[in-house]
Amino acid sequence: MAKVKGIRKRWMLNSISAVLLIVLFAVAAFSAAITSYFYSTMSIGLNSRITSALPYFSSVKSRSEYYQSASNYVQNFTEKNRLELQIINPSGSIYESTNDLTISGSYPNTPDVTGAIEERKQSSWSGTAPVTGERIMSVSAPIVSRNGTLIGVIRMVTSLSRADIQVVKIVAAALAVGATIVLLVYFSNLYFVRSIVEPVTAVTDTAKRIAAGSYGIQMEKKYDDEVGDLIDAVNDMSMKIKQSEKMKSEFISSVSHELRTPLTAINGWAETIMNGEVRDASDVKKGMGIIVSEARRLTNMVEELLEFSRIEDGRFTLSVEPMDIKAELEDAVYTYTEFFRREGITLTHTDCEEEFPPIPGDPERMRQVFCNLLDNAAKHGGSGKRIDTAIRREGDAAVITIRDYGPGIPEEELPHVKYKFYKGSSKARGSGIGLAVCEEIVTRHNGRLDIGNAEGGGCIVTILLPIGS
Repeated sequence: MAKVKGIRKRWMLNSISAVLLIVLFAVAAFSAAITSYFYSTMSIGLNSRITSALPYFSSVKSRSEYYQSASNYVQNFTEKNRLELQIINPSGSIYESTNDLTISGSYPNTPDVTGAIEERKQSSWSGTAPVTGERIMSVSAPIVSRNGTLIGVIRMVTSLSRADIQVVKIVAAALAVGATIVLLVYFSNLYFVRSIVEPVTAVTDTAKRIAAGSYGIQMEKKYDDEVGDLIDAVNDMSMKIKQSEKMKSEFISSVSHELRTPLTAINGWAETIMNGEVRDASDVKKGMGIIVSEARRLTNMVEELLEFSRIEDGRFTLSVEPMDIKAELEDAVYTYTEFFRREGITLTHTDCEEEFPPIPGDPERMRQVFCNLLDNAAKHGGSGKRIDTAIRREGDAAVITIRDYGPGIPEEELPHVKYKFYKGSSKARGSGIGLAVCEEIVTRHNGRLDIGNAEGGGCIVTILLPIGS
């Protein structure tokens, strides 16, 4: 659980930090843009207003005329409630103002006034007024006579307090929106992380229970997404482990029983013969035959186990060489014909007149497949007292069939008969891995092994091997 909490903490920290930085950057950029827009708009308005006033002084030829025109303009100025108009001497002192609080003779000493006097050009400035300490914006324009003499300066001033308040309100609103966005992202991330962390926690707990031996337990699937796919995978893994454990237990039980039976027979007859309890030659021969037969069965079981071990470990290999598939099948049929006859089973082989070209493969492995399948046919379908084998060509494939006339395989067991350790409802002896080994050998020959029920009863095994042209 500590790890999950760590994931949640890191996720929230990283996501919120990223969103917070983006929001702060956006608010800062917006605030800078709004501030620039407000102040630039005010500056443009002031410059436009003072530019429109300059023609009133265009006919002034002397300072006396300038002062007279300035006084008239100040008296008739209609925007006193929002702008202050100042008439400034060439020396930089205030001659007259529309604001009664402004002291005549005082010096503004601001860059706009200095620029208008020294550089004789219209200048604007914003900042804190040296005299009042108030934040203002001002624009100053020089009044120059026709001979180039500086007659005076007209200056318009406006307070920035209202603009500052509006900017602060807008920035505060932007910050509030940004904070709302961060909160929304936080709660949405909290919900999203919870929808991930809680299932992961459940998966972790389930995995621990499976590791502790609770095979087959299932989790409830609440989400039809990647988390749901993960839960499906864990549930499927749990069921397959349960099935694997069940098959392993059944396999151990079955193999133990299969090994104990022949070992009991071998030990019993060996001790009987060794103790001299059997003196009749025919009985001795019979006992030795049982010992040989059971020893051979043990050998076959051990070979199957070794083959299966090689397959599981990836050490299973083929000795590939040109192979006559018809000859290998005929050898296996010939080997089992007499053996089946003694068991009361008739083995019939149907050959194909067409000759097959040699195909690459392992003759010993394929003979092992044929012998294993014939042995299975007798073991599970020997009650029908008949087994048929056949080989034919279909296109570029050799088709080999082995059919018995026994009870067949229950339909529900057919999909599982080739699984390792699977024995189904069969009571016949065996380890349950013979068909898995056969499947592996045929697959490595690029072929296919199919098992099904034949029409009319019995089981039929079909092998398809590519033979080319």
